[in-house]
Amino acid sequence: MRVLGVVLCALALMAAACSSGDESGQTQVHTERQVTETSGGRGLELREVADGLDSPLGIASTPSEPDRLYIVEQPGFVRVVEDGELLSQPFLDVQDQIVSGGEQGLLSLAFDPDYESNRRFYVDYTDTNGDTRVVEYEAAASGPVKRRELLFVDQPYANHNGGQLAFAPDGRLYVGMGDGGSGGDPENRAQDLDEKLGKLLSTDPNGSGGWRIEGYGLRNPWRFSFDRETHDLWIGDVGQGAWEEIDHTPASSPGLENYGWDVYEGTHGYEDKDPNAAGRLVKPVYEYSHGDGCSVTGGYVYRGERVPDAVGRYVFGDYCSGTVSSFVLEADKARDVRNFGRIDQLSAFGEDAAGELYAVSLDGKLYQLAPG
Repeated sequence: MRVLGVVLCALALMAAACSSGDESGQTQVHTERQVTETSGGRGLELREVADGLDSPLGIASTPSEPDRLYIVEQPGFVRVVEDGELLSQPFLDVQDQIVSGGEQGLLSLAFDPDYESNRRFYVDYTDTNGDTRVVEYEAAASGPVKRRELLFVDQPYANHNGGQLAFAPDGRLYVGMGDGGSGGDPENRAQDLDEKLGKLLSTDPNGSGGWRIEGYGLRNPWRFSFDRETHDLWIGDVGQGAWEEIDHTPASSPGLENYGWDVYEGTHGYEDKDPNAAGRLVKPVYEYSHGDGCSVTGGYVYRGERVPDAVGRYVFGDYCSGTVSSFVLEADKARDVRNFGRIDQLSAFGEDAAGELYAVSLDGKLYQLAPG
């Protein structure tokens, strides 16, 4: 259960408590409208394709329904965009099971790789006490049915809940956990392997092996993804007060990796102590200072077909500045970094079944990456 009192919150999603829905109650659907882009984009732009969402924080899809996008709304709903139209009936409603606002709420959705046959999907939310729960549901004709709870994590503070869910190419379900909140990881959880907080955890939903630590030393992973071609892992980890970072773990990694927090913030020393020696200490492949933003929104390596100039580039952004950027990875470093657009209150990226890239903002808009 979270501690009452003052919470130091570096992640700018505190603004998420404000509703972004259309006050008239009418769903707004738009034809593609270009977002302002800089000259550094070189053929990339972001086009608004839908409006009328309420504080969206995630995008999910499943190959069995290639014409659908599922949008996670922080207040507790999953909405459906089908062939560019925002449907009025929600796919899931858990508003009575969660607390929403700030960095809490319904945070993520992931479909089982065998969803077409087993109809199972998974959500991460903060419950009415502010604690993290990962829950399995089964889609049915009468509506989603809760099957079981896979994970419960007591949250000591109201911020740094992480919450991203994603299936790895090997079929394991991953969840990103923040360090527990407050500021500066006061209880040193991120480097403690006896804690679930500050970790990247995975489980086999069809097995009985429980959760294992895949990576640690994370402050608040906001968001992570797997490259659908190389199977590499990418993480956007929100910084404390000075640096934002992008972490990369190749599919060939030998095992456990330590991403450094709270010994390091990016590549810069934060606390005067030695990091945990377990596994391998890695540095971010890209970092930027708070002169350029204040809260990274991790993205995806683009593998779609609609935007040839973006193929192989990692696309990410920053919530505070709204800047959307991309780079290529060469020799474990980000190269050819380009800024090509801006989205106010950029909260998440996501892919459709074909690998086309989308983004959402807390003000209720859905965008698609398109050729410039």
